[in-house]
Amino acid sequence: MPDVDSVLTDLRAESADLDALVADRSEADFARATPASGWTVAHQIAHLVWTDRVATISATDPDAFMMLLSGAAEDPGGFVDRGAVENIAPPPELLARWRAGRDELAEALHAASGRLPWFGMTMSPVSMATGRIMETWAHGLDVADALGVNRPPTERLRHVAFLGYRAIGHSFAVNGRPEPTGPVRVELAAPDGGTWAYGPEDAADRVIGPALDFCLLVTQRRHPADLALQASGPVASEWMEIAQAFAGPPGAGRQPSALTKP
Repeated sequence: MPDVDSVLTDLRAESADLDALVADRSEADFARATPASGWTVAHQIAHLVWTDRVATISATDPDAFMMLLSGAAEDPGGFVDRGAVENIAPPPELLARWRAGRDELAEALHAASGRLPWFGMTMSPVSMATGRIMETWAHGLDVADALGVNRPPTERLRHVAFLGYRAIGHSFAVNGRPEPTGPVRVELAAPDGGTWAYGPEDAADRVIGPALDFCLLVTQRRHPADLALQASGPVASEWMEIAQAFAGPPGAGRQPSALTKP
C-alpha cells in the first residue's frame, strides 16, 4: 500500500496535466459539450472544485460532512449536478478556485488520520487521495474528448485500476445484486509494457486486457463493447456490465460507439 504523500504526488501530477489542457482555453472552449449529458467543460472543472472541497470537509470536519451527506440522501443525482452548477464561474475564476482547492485538499489529506467519511462508505486518507486521482483522470478524459485531444495513458492509471478492482463488491451492491463469493483475477497490460495483476492466480473468473481499457470500464467512460477486455467466468462477465469505481448510485454509463452498434 503506498503512503499518502506518494499518492498526493501523483494526484498533483494528474491535476497539472488537466490544468495544462484547459489553462489557456477560451470561454467558447469551456462552453463545449462533453460526453457527460448536459455537462460542458466548465461543468467538469466545477465538479472537481466541488468534490475537492467536499473531500477537504471530510478530512477536516467529519460532522460538517455528515450534515452535507444528509442533503445528498434526498436526491443523489441532483445533489452532484447542483454541486457542479453552483461552482461554475468565468474560466479565470473557476481555474483559480480549482487550484486553491486542490492545494487545500492535499494539505488536509497529508495531515489526516483514521477513517474519513464518504458517500456510503469510509476511506483512509490514501484511498481518498486515490479516489481523487480517479475522478481527476475520468473527468479530465471527458474534457479531452470535448476538445478533441488524445491524452496518452500514464503510470498513474495504476491507482485507477487498483480502485476499480477493489470496487467489485461495491459495483454489485449499488446495482442491487448479491456480492460475488468467488474471486476474480485481473491481468492488465500497463502503459510501460509491464503487467498489473490483482486477485489470486488460480481464480476461475478472469478479466484480461489493456490497463487503459480497464480504467475506461470502471470509470464508465466507454461502453464495454468498445474495449479490448476479455472476461471469462460468470462473475467476471457480469462485472463487466456494471463495473463502477466511483461512489454513489449506479452510473448511467456510455453508449457503444457507432462502430459497435448492431
